[in-house]
Amino acid sequence: MEFLWIVLAGLGALILFNWVMGYRKGHIQIDFEERYFNEKDYIDAITRELEEQGRQVEYMGNMKFIVDGQTYLFIERNVSMGGVPMQRTILKPVKK
Repeated sequence: MEFLWIVLAGLGALILFNWVMGYRKGHIQIDFEERYFNEKDYIDAITRELEEQGRQVEYMGNMKFIVDGQTYLFIERNVSMGGVPMQRTILKPVKK
């Protein structure tokens, strides 16, 4: 019985981690090699990356982007991966 609870807890932790890291339908995830501390530089890097992917991008201000005609909200996550901090960019679609 304890084994079942351990398996369920591990599965729950994995699902929660994936949800927090933006692995959901319609979300855009970007991981950069470089860390950005300045908001303007970070926004510019996101715009460049999406344009390199062939997408049409426009920053609307207030952490909102329009990517290929769809509005997205910019979310930043900082997670320690193997002792090294990782800065994850998540663009979450805004429902109309």
